[in-house]
Amino acid sequence: MSLRNKEVEDLIFKSYLEEVMQKKKFLKMNRYIQHGTTTCLLHSIAVAYYSYRICNLLKINIHEKELIRGALLHDYFLYDWHAKYKPTRNEGFHGRIHPRIALFNARKDYDINEIEEDIISKHMFPLTFYPPKYRESIIVCLVDKLCSIHETFNKHAYTKLTNKVGETKKERRIISRRINIYN
Repeated sequence: MSLRNKEVEDLIFKSYLEEVMQKKKFLKMNRYIQHGTTTCLLHSIAVAYYSYRICNLLKINIHEKELIRGALLHDYFLYDWHAKYKPTRNEGFHGRIHPRIALFNARKDYDINEIEEDIISKHMFPLTFYPPKYRESIIVCLVDKLCSIHETFNKHAYTKLTNKVGETKKERRIISRRINIYN
């Protein structure tokens, strides 16, 4: 992929984001906190956006659709992992099992391919034991960890992210309402 204008890249990112957000179930990720005060939905959007931006800045040749969609769905597990009585309490450590649950949910709700499956199932390496197979998976795995650290230590980690994925004030307002980042 050649280096493109940042506005064009943001439009491309936004088009894939809107495609995935068409499923109302995806927006349920906003109900659950991921790290600190950041929701799973906002965390997933941030991981997707920054993975994509890093690839473009470093001129890494990627399958952009797969990278963005896989990153958006990497934590599509749809439960509160902090709760004492979560649905997976008898299945083991959340960090090891949630990629399988996210992959199961993603397969049910979306047509995903091999690269997207690898991103979702291996984003928690080394906890999941099997290393990522594709460069897109490696990038999402690394950016996920960086975003997690950032979210843990910053109460309002991504209050300006909607400005990067929305062109107009109206679009930013719609996106921020949908992901509730200012609450």
